[in-house]
Amino acid sequence: MKGAELGRRVEPGAVRPDLGRLTAPDRPQARVRWVPRQHGAWAMLAIPFVLGIVASRPSPWQAVLAVAAVAAYLASSALLDYARSRRRAYLEPAAVFGTCFAVAGLALLAVAPGLLLVAVIGALAAAVALGVSIVGHPRSLVASLAQVAEALLLVPAAALVAGAFDPPTVARAVLVAGGYLVSSVLVVRSMIRARGDRAFLALSAGYHALAVVAAALLLPPAYAVLALALAVRAVGLPLLQDRLADGPHRLRPVHLGIVEIAASLALVLAVVVARF
Repeated sequence: MKGAELGRRVEPGAVRPDLGRLTAPDRPQARVRWVPRQHGAWAMLAIPFVLGIVASRPSPWQAVLAVAAVAAYLASSALLDYARSRRRAYLEPAAVFGTCFAVAGLALLAVAPGLLLVAVIGALAAAVALGVSIVGHPRSLVASLAQVAEALLLVPAAALVAGAFDPPTVARAVLVAGGYLVSSVLVVRSMIRARGDRAFLALSAGYHALAVVAAALLLPPAYAVLALALAVRAVGLPLLQDRLADGPHRLRPVHLGIVEIAASLALVLAVVVARF
């Protein structure tokens, strides 16, 4: 019977099954499952990591820390996706990246045992993000701020693995990194999820005003100038978005992304020039 089926003649005009087409819909899902489409998350990891190096000194162990940080992000992202969808497909990347994080993390703990406290704080922040996701608010402001808290731990971690942990310098680096990352979260949210929400825009403007004052009082002058520029962009972009909303040249997410890339580069330049 099987031989007859295999040798069956295909009638003229019949459509042959295309195995490539049958499997194609699964491919995009696989890419999303292993590598999230949250492009801003990479900047959220890179900025504290770079500032942690500047606040201490370069070390080969920071490369291992980078591997651990990326693996931790990818594993936690897969777990969050599983918590939201209950699709078992997300458990595979969570296990793979979780294993990579565990191996790199144990190696780092052997070099810098002080990372244990960093890991505990990171676990608490991750638990907040996971809990908020489970109750159905994975894109809430609380979840975003919890993820910022996780990322900021890369500053002290980079200094600890380099063996050059100076508390005042690391604290200022955390202040700079946290100030920028919270600014980015508020600006992106005011442009997308809280678009048109004047109360949220006022909250964002108030935060940026306080950031300018804090930078002027606690950091070198370059940071006050940068904070002022970030405040202008935080207020100006949503207002410009509203003004162009009905015209042919509306602001799109790609434009916001370009502005945030420029802001990130300006921050790194300020750090390199002014230090802490």
